[in-house]
Amino acid sequence: MPETYTNYVDGEWRESESGEQFEVHNPADTGEIVAEFPQSTAGDARGAVEAAAAAQEEWADTPGPTRGKVLRATAKRMDDREGELTETMVREEGKTRAEANAEVNRAINIFYYYAERAMDYAGTRQLPSSDDQNLYTIREPIGVAGLITPWNYPIAIPSWKSAPALATGNTVVLKPAMDAPTVFAKVVECIDEAADEYDAPDGIFNFVTGSGEDVGNAIIEHEDVDAVSFTGSQSIGEMVYEQATNAHKRAQTEMGSKNPTVVAPSADLETAVEIVGGGAFGVTGQACTATERVIVHDSMYDDFVDELVEYAEGLDIGPGLDDPDMGPQVSESELESTLEYVETGQKEGATLEYGGEQLDDEEHEDGYFVEPTIFSDVDSDMQIMQEEVFGPFVGVMSYSDFDEAIEIANDVEFGLSAGIVTDDHSEANRFVQDADFGVLKVNEKTTGLELHVPFGGMNASSSETYREQGEEGMDYFTIIKTVYDNY
Repeated sequence: MPETYTNYVDGEWRESESGEQFEVHNPADTGEIVAEFPQSTAGDARGAVEAAAAAQEEWADTPGPTRGKVLRATAKRMDDREGELTETMVREEGKTRAEANAEVNRAINIFYYYAERAMDYAGTRQLPSSDDQNLYTIREPIGVAGLITPWNYPIAIPSWKSAPALATGNTVVLKPAMDAPTVFAKVVECIDEAADEYDAPDGIFNFVTGSGEDVGNAIIEHEDVDAVSFTGSQSIGEMVYEQATNAHKRAQTEMGSKNPTVVAPSADLETAVEIVGGGAFGVTGQACTATERVIVHDSMYDDFVDELVEYAEGLDIGPGLDDPDMGPQVSESELESTLEYVETGQKEGATLEYGGEQLDDEEHEDGYFVEPTIFSDVDSDMQIMQEEVFGPFVGVMSYSDFDEAIEIANDVEFGLSAGIVTDDHSEANRFVQDADFGVLKVNEKTTGLELHVPFGGMNASSSETYREQGEEGMDYFTIIKTVYDNY
């Protein structure tokens, strides 16, 4: 039997005004219903914002160490349920067991990290010009935070938005993606229990499921929402940013990308293939930091393509619970989008070196499985090299000198994550200096992030306002007061 959830508002689980539900299906076995959630209304969202607004002042007045205790108790409960959270994510999002477990542990550690930071994030003392003055800053919560999160990292991204917001004294209204809300609903259960343990006010965290049109818009537009943080597609993110800023709210958006990896002639071929293959086909390519463009020096281009094809041929593809190398895409629409880009690439004249087919044999016929796709003979101006595919899809280009490699790497409107594989540290330094991306990786795949350092993109990948994660993730949710205290 599928699990059935309601919204979480003002410290209790509530039915939606609509009385309607939507189903979450297992992308590896579409006949399995993982859970059912409310198809909520704008009225449900407004009620959640009102609950958050009513609780905000009391939560802001709660001492930082106590807020930290609530986050720490949440993390402990998540830790106790690690296996359950991992299996839930595999069943609703499709990640392999190893990938899901890594993300669950990341989310646990995010809550632990911000639990500690809640105690020491308050402001700074400065030296004044005169002898009889104290000069210092105070950081105060911005108020109510509206969070809109995607399906591809359904526990990590809601965690890295929610935890710093709560740690700094804000209250939260979160709308998860409809494709994968179950794993974070279980985190909300942990938050609820932790809040009760430390007598936190009802309404500090609110969770409402449903469409962006109904729930998301109502959150963004509500006059009591002070800040909006969104992760998702470029087209939706641009609308969210305009909508929020037009209402004079603080806005933060992290969107798509088309991430390159440069393979220099000094690179070890086997290492380069492992780095690119992991960055392109890990998490089924469903990451905004996934490698989709590979820029390889002429001297090793043919060998690299051959080795990357061999890498892709060796990948085990199957249901995530079996812990293969690659799981399914999350939905039929995502699968169809990937297949359409394969067709586009062939029409554009690129050479399909490997893959690009839906898997529909007996083992895969009930899920959204696709082969990893490798194109060669691609040009930078092709549609498949300019638009984000969001699947296990990569195009390989060649370059003759390093200036050309940098030019090709920057030849997209996006700028989230980029990598270089090289044994020449001068090249690595030039790449870091000249590549227009917010995250730069040297001899490492473009995916994968540390939780205590800033994350965010440039150009069309981001609003370029505030970074997420680390201390900078707390900056977004606070306002600075500067105090001149003469005595």
